[in-house]
Amino acid sequence: MNYTVITSQCKGPNYTPERCCTPLKQLVCPIKDQFNDLKTNCADTFFSYVNLYGKYPPGLFAALCKEGEEGLGCEGVADPPPPPSPNQSGALHAPAYCTSTLLMLLVGLVIFYV
Repeated sequence: MNYTVITSQCKGPNYTPERCCTPLKQLVCPIKDQFNDLKTNCADTFFSYVNLYGKYPPGLFAALCKEGEEGLGCEGVADPPPPPSPNQSGALHAPAYCTSTLLMLLVGLVIFYV
């Protein structure tokens, strides 16, 4: 998953719903069924990567992106821009599927070396 859709637009110090929530929806809406499945940790993993790559303050998206009791709506959300070419530098990628394996490995390495 290419997180630059969010990290290239949602920049501080003045975070706004327009610059942060629209790209969030562009990235999450195509995988909304997996993202909302409580039997997986897809949402937790997603936000771990977004916060890792974007260095966002804790709870930023929860505070900014509110639309109602059911959460964010995906009606009329444009598809995210295509991923950059492989030879383009600065692209931030993580697995296209939702898993915590890489996150667990990273935490394990940090704990091991600390």
